[in-house]
Amino acid sequence: MTSKGRNEPFSPAERMRVYRTRRQNGLRCVRILLHETEVDSLIHKGFLKRERRHDPKAVKDAIGGFICCALGPGD
Repeated sequence: MTSKGRNEPFSPAERMRVYRTRRQNGLRCVRILLHETEVDSLIHKGFLKRERRHDPKAVKDAIGGFICCALGPGD
């Protein structure tokens, strides 16, 4: 992960700032493991294009779309 277009990693202070900003906005950052069949399901359900299955950002966006669709707005 790089910051501000640099090739150097985030400093601990920058990571903490990003973490606090996310928390203030009600967001949580989690890491998950996906089996290939789960990636296949994202493709089958239309959240991910087959040619982008190995693109981490595309998979992350597909998971976000799936969660938003599955959980929807709170009633």
